[in-house]
Amino acid sequence: MFRTALRNVLAHKARLLMTVLAVMLGVAFVSGTLVFTNTISDAFQKSSAKGFDHVDVAVRSKFQQSKGDQVGKRPELTQALLDESARVPGAGSVIGVVHGFTAIADKDGKLIGGGFQSQGGNYWGTKDPRYPLESGAAPHGENEVLIDSETARRAGYKVGDTVRVSVDGPVLKPTVSGIFTTDDGNVAAGGSLALFDTATAQKLFGKPGTYDEIDVRAKAGTSQAALKTQLDRVLPKGKTETTTAAKLADDQARMISDSMSGLRQGLLVFAGIALFVGTFIIANTFTMLVAQRTKELALLRAVGASRRQVTRSVLIEAFLVGTVAAVTGLVAGVGIGAGLKSLLGSMGATVPDGPLVVTPGTVVAALTVGVLVTMLAAWLPGRRAAKIPPVAAMSSLHAQATAKSLVLRNTIGALFSAAGVATVLAATTMDDIESAQAPMGIGAVLLIIGVFILTPLLSRPLIAATAPVLRAFGVSGKLARQNSVRNPRRTAATASALMIGLTLITGMTVMAGSLQHAIDKMASSAIRADYVVSMANGNFLSPDVDSKLRATEGVTATSPLRNAPSRIDGQTEFLTGVNGKAIGELTDLRVDDGSFTVGGTKVVVDAKTAKSHDWKAGSAFTASFEDGRKQRLTVAGVYEGNEMIRGIMLDNATLTPHQPRPNDMQVMVKTSDGASDATKDRLVEALGSNPAIKIQDKKDISNGIAQIFTLMLNLLYGLLAMAVIVAVLGVINTLAMSVFERSQEIGMLRAIGLDRKGVKRMVRLESLVISLFGGVLGIGLGVFFGWAAGELLGSSLSTYELILPWSRLVVFLLLAAAVGVLAALWPARRAARLNMLQAIKSE
Repeated sequence: MFRTALRNVLAHKARLLMTVLAVMLGVAFVSGTLVFTNTISDAFQKSSAKGFDHVDVAVRSKFQQSKGDQVGKRPELTQALLDESARVPGAGSVIGVVHGFTAIADKDGKLIGGGFQSQGGNYWGTKDPRYPLESGAAPHGENEVLIDSETARRAGYKVGDTVRVSVDGPVLKPTVSGIFTTDDGNVAAGGSLALFDTATAQKLFGKPGTYDEIDVRAKAGTSQAALKTQLDRVLPKGKTETTTAAKLADDQARMISDSMSGLRQGLLVFAGIALFVGTFIIANTFTMLVAQRTKELALLRAVGASRRQVTRSVLIEAFLVGTVAAVTGLVAGVGIGAGLKSLLGSMGATVPDGPLVVTPGTVVAALTVGVLVTMLAAWLPGRRAAKIPPVAAMSSLHAQATAKSLVLRNTIGALFSAAGVATVLAATTMDDIESAQAPMGIGAVLLIIGVFILTPLLSRPLIAATAPVLRAFGVSGKLARQNSVRNPRRTAATASALMIGLTLITGMTVMAGSLQHAIDKMASSAIRADYVVSMANGNFLSPDVDSKLRATEGVTATSPLRNAPSRIDGQTEFLTGVNGKAIGELTDLRVDDGSFTVGGTKVVVDAKTAKSHDWKAGSAFTASFEDGRKQRLTVAGVYEGNEMIRGIMLDNATLTPHQPRPNDMQVMVKTSDGASDATKDRLVEALGSNPAIKIQDKKDISNGIAQIFTLMLNLLYGLLAMAVIVAVLGVINTLAMSVFERSQEIGMLRAIGLDRKGVKRMVRLESLVISLFGGVLGIGLGVFFGWAAGELLGSSLSTYELILPWSRLVVFLLLAAAVGVLAALWPARRAARLNMLQAIKSE
């Protein structure tokens, strides 16, 4: 039986080619993902580990949890603690570490590193072992700064140049005193690092006289564990925690691995979708091969082969096909991994140097996935092959599906579909989005399986609906429609492959479009301000920003939004400080109870927070602030909050005295002339043309949201393109094998007068009908899933409403049609070229 299976594989190489390609693409995606993420993770881990070469034990403050009326806070690492650490017997040297956000502009005024990897810190003394100087000298005072060599190279800076930097808003213009080298992972990823002397860094980052971390180097002969024990004895219990460099390196490696796991899982999900779609091709291919070999298999049974042996021979064929596909997919995957790494570099993201990492796990995963998927998909056709009775050797006809089996199939499909719809609908009524995700996913899977099982039943009426259109193509159209429903199971499997890809694409498009509309509507309805000013990376703004904006010509009202934790009724609640006199002019929030009055001890509260505390207009409560002091506040009004503006709002004059370091999340600005280019230019100039600050009007906010959703959708479209490509291969494979199967029939059609153009048209129309059938099902399911997900999200997003992107849905339907036309090119050409006499003689 093994020789028989091997002979069949070699005899049907061309027919199995599309199956091999489908599996190979899925395996290549899997192995490419693993190679890429392992390579990036390994490079960053090795790079970051070098950063711990100059520390044996790190001392950090331990966060004090909120308790009773006491707001949780992090104790400060003072100079006294640093001196205490230096006096420990095993300590060789001690460095006080200060760090924070620092944006550096290039010579064109553009932000280097995009803001998110823009970091700043302190240079310890005149020769910091962490940062070897490449040129220049250590910085002294506020007018000098060190920059890393990569940033200097990218921006073209050298020692003596003036550079524009920003920590929390105001622009600084220090001189580059020196350039240093570093193994910092953020710099390697395309960010920047600026270093000031310690006193300047403490002042700029709002930490005068304190440190974020104390790094202790052990004396010769003292181990990291011994030094940690000595430090634990002298440092304050419960307020500090010590960690060895080895543990820091392990934690860092774990953190990098965890950060890559999300990307890895996301990419593997799309690889799984491609492989799942590929199973339809495999099952279809082996079903058709079995049908074409009915006589051969029946003769094997007649001469003594058992059912198990017949099934085993089909599975051996699948194993051989899967092995070839898996090996070629693994090789292609290594190339994909290397290509993705290069693509990152071409997009401006810098990745630390390192070898391509192909682990044994990647090899095993690729081979296992390829072989298992192929064998599992071929198992059912193999089982059917074993049931072929020996008497079938007398006829070339294969046993048709019985009425009983079709009823059973349709009943199972209906039950799965009903269970899926019911589960999805139940999930849409749940209040907690996180707890609803699992039932929503389970319901979606059940419904897709149910529709797939019912697809043979659905194919007849839906394809019959195309009859009026196909009638215009004469005999070719009539034959194409009949061929499409001749074998409903085959049509179903072919169409389902395309259906799955379009279901996901449509569902995400509907949901993303509806969400974008909801957020746009929220921004335009909740904000009256002409501009919203914030840091590019989401960091806090300096209070100086509000002062400068308030003094700018044409500005009529401003309100900084300050965030501060508090304890109310034994719970932690975040307070939002605003300009009480101007906030009503800058926002447009519906008040459900009381009035929108903020000032003194009067506050306004969003409806959700008010409900949780059972507050209404006139209610009073006591708030405990960060500094430990308490104040009695009164609810003046309850407003309808949203994702952009919510919480407890009180006047900054009341909140700020309780904040050790006031920082603003953003500043709302109203101007006399409204939003215009000239007004925006005045605001930009007032803030020193700072590239780290965003000044956005409502249109900018809307465009920013649109860009995010567009980028996300384009990325998802690109990933799902793999599933669509596999679906195209499935249509090609089905049509090609169908043409081979119907060679005699096509020869007879040619003999009685159907010309080559007619044959081509027949195959193309058949492909078009099958593809459109899958497209209609996919778009229908996608709209349903998009609606269901939107209903779930709408419970927490008051402005949400379903928006159907009709233009894109039409494009998706045209895409399905294009798939059908393209997939039919080769099979149609092959059918038209058949020699009619040889075709008539074929069996």
